[in-house]
Amino acid sequence: MLSHEIDYQIIGNDMQVVEVDLDPEETVIAEAGAMNWMDNGISFEAKMGDGTELNNSILAKVFGAGKRAITGESVFMTHFTNTDYEKKKIAFAAPYPGNIIALDLAELEANQFTCQKDAFLCAALGTKVDITFSKRFGSGLFGGEGFILQKISGDGKAFIHAGGTVVKKELKNEKLKVDTGCLVGFTAGIDYNIEKAGKLKSMLFGGEGLFLATLAGTGTVYLQSLPFSRLADRIIKSAPRFGGKQKGEGSVLGQLGNIFDGDGF
Repeated sequence: MLSHEIDYQIIGNDMQVVEVDLDPEETVIAEAGAMNWMDNGISFEAKMGDGTELNNSILAKVFGAGKRAITGESVFMTHFTNTDYEKKKIAFAAPYPGNIIALDLAELEANQFTCQKDAFLCAALGTKVDITFSKRFGSGLFGGEGFILQKISGDGKAFIHAGGTVVKKELKNEKLKVDTGCLVGFTAGIDYNIEKAGKLKSMLFGGEGLFLATLAGTGTVYLQSLPFSRLADRIIKSAPRFGGKQKGEGSVLGQLGNIFDGDGF
C-alpha cells in the first residue's frame, strides 16, 4: 500500500509540535491522544490498526490488536482525514518534553525503522506500525524499555518523539553501548542486544544499571538524553506524598510547612 504524501512543519525547540498539511482526502494516523489541534474540515475515526490491514482477515487484525494490548499500547489508532476541498492543518505532540524526529521511510534501508514502543507519534496513511520483540532472551529479561519495540515500515513520512536532546549517530561496522532507556531507535543493518554493564562491583554500585544495550553494525542510531522513565522516577522521588521533600528542602521553613500540612504530627 502506497503511503499518502504529506507536508509538515516542526514547530518549537524543546517541546516540539509537528504540524501536518493534509490535501483533500489525505489521511494521517496517530497514537491515541497525540493530536493537539486541527482545522475544521478534518474528520477522525478510531480504528483497529494502522489501515494497512485492509486485505487481511479479521483474525489477523485481532492478533495485531492483541499484541498492542499486551504491550500496554492502545488497541486503536486514530485516523485523521481531510474531508474538505482545501488543504487543512493538524498538529501532534508527545505528552512530555522532547524533540520530534521526521523519518522519510522511502530513504531508509529496507524502508523500515525500529524504535522504542512509546516513541511513535504519527505517520502518513500507508505506514505499517507493528509491535516487535527483541529476538534474544537476554534482551527480554534485562532490557527494560528495549525489549518491546515498534517496527515502522513503508514509503512515506513518519514521526517519532524523543525526550530531551536528540543525538544522531552513524555507525559503520562499529559497536555502541547505550543505557536501554536512552535508545530511541535504529535503522535496518543494526543488531540489537544486551550486555552486562561491567564487573560485578560496577554492576551493583556503579549506578548505571546491571545491563546496557549494545548496537552493532552499519546504520543510523538515534539517542535521547532524557528517557521518560528517568524523568518520571525523579519526579516521584521529589514529590512530597511519595517520600520526597517539599520546597525548602531541609530548611526550617520547609519543616514548618510540613507541620501545618499535617505531615509533622
